Amino acid sequence: MLASRNNCQDLRVVRMTPLGGGEGAPPLFELVLSPPGWDFRPGQFVMIRPPEWGLDLVWGRPLSIADVREDGLRLLVQAIGRGTRRLSELRPGQVVTVWGPLGNSFAVEPDKPTLLLAGGIGIAPFVGYARRHPKPENVTLLFGHRLPAESYPLADFGGLRKAEAVREQNPEQLARFIDHLGQTMRGYAHGGLVLACGPEPFLRTVRKLALTLKARAQLSLENRMACGVGACLGCVARNGKDQLVQTCTHGPVFWAEDVFLSEDAAPLGGKP
Repeated sequence: MLASRNNCQDLRVVRMTPLGGGEGAPPLFELVLSPPGWDFRPGQFVMIRPPEWGLDLVWGRPLSIADVREDGLRLLVQAIGRGTRRLSELRPGQVVTVWGPLGNSFAVEPDKPTLLLAGGIGIAPFVGYARRHPKPENVTLLFGHRLPAESYPLADFGGLRKAEAVREQNPEQLARFIDHLGQTMRGYAHGGLVLACGPEPFLRTVRKLALTLKARAQLSLENRMACGVGACLGCVARNGKDQLVQTCTHGPVFWAEDVFLSEDAAPLGGKP
């Protein structure tokens, strides 16, 4: 499904709030930009690029839309690469060029038990999803993370049936989390809906479990993107028909059986 609109506009930074980090981990920030004048569907993303980058950093950076509220467009930024480190240095009043909302979105099936599976910064699209869901009492969050829990916007999930955060600091904890992930997904295998966002090893594990359990699951891919509109072919993935498709325009959300994630690469915490 293609994006419903492709606005491109300059927005001002309202605030840039450090959320946490430490222990050598990339710090996390909440970036709030001035109201964009459009609405979005949870799962969509924007491309952002400060004009002051000039030719130093040519491409924009894709960020999942966490939410759009009265005070503006909310995004989570983890300063993990050169571009996101530069974004983390933004200050109130600076101008950022934003194009979006882009891509498709997660399914919303109000009467079905829905499980949100988030890994690390993959919690971002679920902030708006949880707030906007017509029946949040049918929604549960299972969140795996490495930074301290207070580094993430967990307060935004207080209205759900259940929100569980599991911190991973060593291989033993990771193994327990994967086991818990499988047990939890089993409860949604018949008539439920599973939605996942996070790093690719996390998504490979969720996909493998979903196919084994025959659970209906959608995955939001975090492929590298340069243009966000299907022109540069920098984000291609293989669909269920072994065809190359652009993640930015055909995704970023795919049904688990409709996307191929390399089986040669290791899933979360272990060998394929």
